[in-house]
Amino acid sequence: MNLSNVRNYTPTLAGDEKQQAAVLAPVIHCNHDPQLVFTKRAAHLGEHPGQMSFPGGSHEATDGSLEMTAWREATEEIGLQRANATLIGQLDDIVTISNYIVRPFVSVVPDRVYDPDESEVAEVVQLPIAALIQEENYQSVRRRKPGGHAQRLHFFSVDGYTVWGATGAMTVQLLELTTSWRAPSQPEREIGPDQDLPI
Repeated sequence: MNLSNVRNYTPTLAGDEKQQAAVLAPVIHCNHDPQLVFTKRAAHLGEHPGQMSFPGGSHEATDGSLEMTAWREATEEIGLQRANATLIGQLDDIVTISNYIVRPFVSVVPDRVYDPDESEVAEVVQLPIAALIQEENYQSVRRRKPGGHAQRLHFFSVDGYTVWGATGAMTVQLLELTTSWRAPSQPEREIGPDQDLPI
């Protein structure tokens, strides 16, 4: 896993006309078994309950910057202390279906057990990079929406957990920047707006 490509990457920014949020993509950079740290969102949350995500949330005026938003949320959600982590760089901004602009930051974090804030996080999950890039653990679909608009969705399924949605898109970019893995140029199939997603 070559994190220098993230350090040297110039991200595409989406502006600030929508609600802003930030996430931290925490990498445990062990030489033989690098991992990504995800959270499984609590089932009672109003937005995206039960889904896999990176630690993060809405920008608050007191944060000062979106980077500070990402650090604050990571501290609140999984107990990560900023002093124990190293910021590597940013990925492209993503505009979500909930009308947020999300700015992803990538950081190397210590290899330890992280404690979920049970009010927001059901579980902290560490997934190996080696498993995420296995062909059998990845699929994508193009989902048609009313009006003809189509969206490509990426799905990583490892150890009973499925990473998809905006987090899946961020994971694709991170893996393509840091490993030899590449998402196929075309999705495997197309589904309609009423069809079940492969999760």
